Amino acid sequence: MYSFIHAADIHLDSPLRGIEVPEESVRDEIRGATRRAFDNLVELALREHVAFIVLAGDLFDGDWKDFNSGLYFAKRMARLRESGVQVFIVSGNHDAVSHVTKALSLPENVFVFSSRKTQTHRLESIQVAIHGQGYAGRAVSEDLSRNYPPPVEGFFNIGLLHTALNGREGHEPYAPCTVDGLRAKGYQYWALGHVHQREVVWEDDPWIVFPGNTQGRTIRETGAKGCTLVTVADGLAHRVEHVDLDVLRWDLCRVDVSECRGPEEILEKARGRMLNVLKFGDGRPVVARLELHGATPMHQRLQANPTHWEEALRSLAADLGGDDLCLEKIRLRTKEHLDLETLIQSNEALGGLITSLLDLEMDADALRDIDPDFEAFLNKLPAELFTGEDAFAPTQPEQWAEIRTDVKNILVAQLLQT
Repeated sequence: MYSFIHAADIHLDSPLRGIEVPEESVRDEIRGATRRAFDNLVELALREHVAFIVLAGDLFDGDWKDFNSGLYFAKRMARLRESGVQVFIVSGNHDAVSHVTKALSLPENVFVFSSRKTQTHRLESIQVAIHGQGYAGRAVSEDLSRNYPPPVEGFFNIGLLHTALNGREGHEPYAPCTVDGLRAKGYQYWALGHVHQREVVWEDDPWIVFPGNTQGRTIRETGAKGCTLVTVADGLAHRVEHVDLDVLRWDLCRVDVSECRGPEEILEKARGRMLNVLKFGDGRPVVARLELHGATPMHQRLQANPTHWEEALRSLAADLGGDDLCLEKIRLRTKEHLDLETLIQSNEALGGLITSLLDLEMDADALRDIDPDFEAFLNKLPAELFTGEDAFAPTQPEQWAEIRTDVKNILVAQLLQT
């Protein structure tokens, strides 16, 4: 009996993009999280006395040029070497364009599969055969698994592959393949990477697993993150279990304030939801995006003074969680509780203004016609606003629709308050 670790999408030292966290200490915590999660992986390997580790791509993060990331990784590999732990890696789409990957020299216990052809590495002492091929470029459109060889008879065969399978939401469809195609290879375990959400695609005969990434990096990567620990006995995967490695968590904290009629009720609702978020962290710090939603009599007051509410909610989070709860963003997504149709009909002047606002359907392209300086304004904004998974893109239809709705809500609230 022996065990191994399957991990993927580590994105070491991934730079912060589009994250609006005011506290510098929290930003430092987020910035160092991928390293500390990887340290947890190394500690797990040593504690469990695993025979080897397979890393299914995206060890580094694209064109990130900090070579210290590579030095850090090489030192951790050397530590594993001292305990006899071997590491097998296929490159993913981010690794293929990484400056760190191209210049890095690794200890002899690390084997990186070729990006030009499929290779098989045998561990004769425990009868394991690992088959893999990395990415030669960022975008791989062909099914790499087709060229993976037949299983080595009498061995526990692992297919190591960075792929989106037949497609996964939020991920580029790289190295597309099918579950049936992978099963037909006759391997005992497929160690996949690329998809950041943990998923057991197929359970037993063979196991096909996405372990998810080891550490959430943005609000789109919520939930527990870690790796998969596999125990093999008599040539079969006897136990396949998820192990948490993350050092902080992300959560979308939605608060329904539709029944709230005063400030105290809103804060009490938010308080209860924040306490649940802290429990979700399981002893780890949580970075949350707070969103108030629902049709509420408080809509006008919320929209009329958003800065006041942001300060109040951030203070509440600090009071409840201290350093363990940080609000990344606060969004007011409430709606007017009043029957606007009745109001419009009962007040001709006010009704006309409100109707005009609600009917406003200007598209983003029209902004350039209304204000010739709009493009110049965008060019003056910090470049980091336009990058990352939550980038500011006001001319994109979906984001423009959100902006337009927010502006309408604010203007209607101001009119009604007046």
